[in-house]
Amino acid sequence: NYMCIALPNVEGSFTVTLFMPNHGDPSFETVATPAAARALFERDFADALPLIPELEQDFVRNPAGVLATLYLDRWHLDARALLIGDAAHAIVPFHGQGMNCGFEDAVELSDLLETHAQDIEWTFAEFERRRRPNAEAIAAMALENYVEMRDSVADAGFLLRRELGRVLAGRHPERFMPRYSMVTFTRMPYAQAFARGAAQDAILRELCVGEDGIDLGRADALVKARLTPIAE
Repeated sequence: NYMCIALPNVEGSFTVTLFMPNHGDPSFETVATPAAARALFERDFADALPLIPELEQDFVRNPAGVLATLYLDRWHLDARALLIGDAAHAIVPFHGQGMNCGFEDAVELSDLLETHAQDIEWTFAEFERRRRPNAEAIAAMALENYVEMRDSVADAGFLLRRELGRVLAGRHPERFMPRYSMVTFTRMPYAQAFARGAAQDAILRELCVGEDGIDLGRADALVKARLTPIAE
């Protein structure tokens, strides 16, 4: 339930972040002092300690923040108010799409106002109808990415499926694309990327069952049978 990562900065340093629950063991409830932080790092992240010479001071200077996913029953109040962006659907940062999702909201709302400005109540309701499935999809994918970063990258089965996914993307670029690429490098709606990603993952899991190796001929057939061409 916890993870320590270090992301590089342009001048050569690293920003280290410790992600933990607020409660449980370990959590920010049990790791609440500099001494407890050092004990945690000595036990679980000992290789990082020589690179963090001021661990205790850094722990005190950088208090724990809060990450959360926001789920609301509704985003609008008839024609009087509309929530967009993080105010409507804040997400955890593990897919790096929070700001982009807000920009997509702005584009969608602008397009609707250009054509239906005379009916604000309908526009607000239609905006929510169009954007909610995409906001819910990226929220789910962001949480899944946390699990992937924390656990899956050390799992042999996950690594095999990811490598096979790369192979199939090369063999069928018009039909198969890693979900991360769909989300990050295309304008495909999040909900569509989420659904296609699930279909692709089902194919990969089916192909990776057993110990007889990967049948690429069968893989080609499954991709063509189950995945429609990706729209330009």
